Amino acid sequence: MKMKHAAITTVAALAVSAGLAGAQGNTQGGANGPGTSTQTGQGSATTPGAPGTSAPAGQRDSEGKSGDAKGADALTFVREAAIGGLAEVELGQLAAQKASSADVKQFAQRMVTDHGKANTELKSLAQKKNITVPTELDAKHKQTIEKLSKLSGPAFDRAYMDEMRKDHKKDVSEFKQQSMKGSDPELKAWAATILPTLQEHMQMAERTHSAVATSGTKGSSAGSTGSTGSSGTDRGATGSGSTGSLGAGASAGSGTNPGSGTAR
Repeated sequence: MKMKHAAITTVAALAVSAGLAGAQGNTQGGANGPGTSTQTGQGSATTPGAPGTSAPAGQRDSEGKSGDAKGADALTFVREAAIGGLAEVELGQLAAQKASSADVKQFAQRMVTDHGKANTELKSLAQKKNITVPTELDAKHKQTIEKLSKLSGPAFDRAYMDEMRKDHKKDVSEFKQQSMKGSDPELKAWAATILPTLQEHMQMAERTHSAVATSGTKGSSAGSTGSTGSSGTDRGATGSGSTGSLGAGASAGSGTNPGSGTAR
């Protein structure tokens, strides 16, 4: 009887132990087991930063769509600013050779100096951000240079200054936008420092454009023709007077010049 009682007691103890172990396993499985909704281990959707996990929706938005937009904004600005700067320098060098107006030549030299300096600054800033800066012009600006290369004299002056006036209006607008709403702090600050120079360029372009707007045109030639006609009148008056008179044509034709009386 004693042995039977001991066996029953042992079986009962084993059953209790097994039950406790099962309960503990269920508890751990429910809290942390694979496939449960509260899992926080590998593959969990609620643990940021864990291996194989997904970031929360808000974090994905800031690093995904928003991050891409910021990067695209900076890349677009750098590309357009770099190409525009290269064009200003190349057009300025062309104008220094082909322009007939001293004002246009002076403006062109200012473009080479100022935009050359700005291009160097932008290239250095872009390299810090691992942004590739264009080193040649796009098709649009190449076409502009080709068109102006075929002109010379006053016609070149007018066409070049017309381009400069339009280009700097566009530049001022883009740099002002970047200086106020740019996503990259350093590019935004750089745009703000360049903006006053571009605004000065735009004012210079307007003045110089006005100065050469009619140079070499038909209207300008008409004025010269009028002067020639006046000279012809003077010559006619001189012919009608004395051959011994060296005075003005008007005096020779008036009959009041003493020399004319002597001749008669």
